[in-house]
Amino acid sequence: MSSTVAPHAAAPRPDLPATDGHAVEPRENYLNVDYGWKSWLLSTDHKRIAVMYLITIMFMILVGGSFAILLRLELATPAGDLLQSETYNKIFTMHGVVMVFFFLIPGIPAVLGNFLVPIMIGAKDLAFPKINLLSYYIFLAGITLTLIAVAMGGVDTGWTFYTPYSSTYANSQVALAAIAVFVTGFSSILTGLNFIVTVHKMRAPGMTWFRLPLFIWAQYATSLIIMLGTPVIAITVALVGLERLFHIGIFDPTYGGDPVLFQHMFWFYSHPAVYIMILPAMGVMSELVTAFSKKRVFGYHIMAFSTLAIAVIGFFVWGHHLFVSGQSTYAGVMFSVITMLVAVPSAIKVFNWVSTMYRGDVWLTTPMCFAIAFLGLFTVGGLTGIFLGAMGFDIHVHDTYFVVAHFHYVMVGGMVTAFFGGIHFWWPKMFGRMYPENMGRISAAIIFIGFNLTFFPQFILGYMGMPRRYHFYPEEWQVLNVLSTAGATLLGTGYLLPMIYLPWSLKFGKVASKNPWGAKGLEWQIDSPPTTFNFDKVPIVTEEAYAYPEGSRHQREAEVV
Repeated sequence: MSSTVAPHAAAPRPDLPATDGHAVEPRENYLNVDYGWKSWLLSTDHKRIAVMYLITIMFMILVGGSFAILLRLELATPAGDLLQSETYNKIFTMHGVVMVFFFLIPGIPAVLGNFLVPIMIGAKDLAFPKINLLSYYIFLAGITLTLIAVAMGGVDTGWTFYTPYSSTYANSQVALAAIAVFVTGFSSILTGLNFIVTVHKMRAPGMTWFRLPLFIWAQYATSLIIMLGTPVIAITVALVGLERLFHIGIFDPTYGGDPVLFQHMFWFYSHPAVYIMILPAMGVMSELVTAFSKKRVFGYHIMAFSTLAIAVIGFFVWGHHLFVSGQSTYAGVMFSVITMLVAVPSAIKVFNWVSTMYRGDVWLTTPMCFAIAFLGLFTVGGLTGIFLGAMGFDIHVHDTYFVVAHFHYVMVGGMVTAFFGGIHFWWPKMFGRMYPENMGRISAAIIFIGFNLTFFPQFILGYMGMPRRYHFYPEEWQVLNVLSTAGATLLGTGYLLPMIYLPWSLKFGKVASKNPWGAKGLEWQIDSPPTTFNFDKVPIVTEEAYAYPEGSRHQREAEVV
């Protein structure tokens, strides 16, 4: 993608990324420029806000991951001898609340989206910089309220807050957790609004809709879901809080309410929220696959339209969560059919990523290792989602560990793997330093192996009938649970490694060039790390997205080396 920004000299082949001998840290960039005491805490620079989100979200990963380790240690034995029943309920609830609302949903948009959306479209910042800063502090307020709820005894309802237990009977901090989720929703809404307006109004000259990187398409579609769906969950949890505090008859049948109404309202948001989590990951995947195959992305237009199709169809499948709730059989059939339909654009994306890699110069850098891991894990998650869309099978495995395994293959195997792949890909751009490449590859391999060892046995456990959220189980299921716990230990090690070597690289890593990967895109034509306002001149885009040269392997390699 060409522009008036001077192109950087060719970078080395990134089998072992290194500097090109001329790379130096810019004397002034967004990291070292000093605006006085408010330099970071009151900064409206989208890049600094992204870094603050990154630090905050990594802390929440540690919190949520700690809860997960406690769960797996408990489940290593069938007797439930580590945690009391009430404590176990609170641990799995807080694991879900922390990971879903404070990592899976905001992770990629808040960190990579905030950092990259303006740069990728040739803008100096987001449309509303002050609102962007406000979004961060609202997010921080939601985290604070959640941690207070944990300190005051936690919540034992499950992260779904199902009524009437949550609205009437639960003896825990449900109201405070509901307020936390309600508050956090405004952070997502403001961020989504900011992205939509920025993409519509601030694209560089020549940056037409069909020259946008697919990462931008993914952020745009995600923002549409956030704007349309998040108010619904905010209203839903607010009603739970009101019923709990004032005994208003909304969901509790004792007061004339309808508990199934809560499920309809909750899943009307929470199934599209699955795509809030996974669509940004798909955008990251498109960038990684094309950059490390050195090929134009296969089927760019259908990839863009499939992103929008997922966002739209995702609003019509919530009823497959209610197959056992007394829902009409005819409604169940329709939701089942639509659930199968939403799998089509996701399958198109997997096919196009593989086609992009076909006969390309696939370079197994750390980001590409994470991308390949994503392909394997997300495909398993997507295929088992079709299983759960079939009413007969879903009724058999409803509320079992089959559902837990499916959810984690999509969310953790998909979103979290893509998150780490994206962080490794854009780390040199964000901080101007390279990390130890071999350590990155080892981390990706450990995560892939550990993840499958953790969650694949849970498919078998679920099919055999082990219900989720129970910490007692028959002894014949212990072997599979021990395998799962061993895998979780390996998986946790894989996630901890980047949290060690990435901060290490900030001081000891090699200085990165503007384009250490030889990738296309406006972000690779500016300094690493970028200056405060990103571009010295307004870029003028004259090429299609991903305009990698066609030709033989040796021709492409020669152009990079």
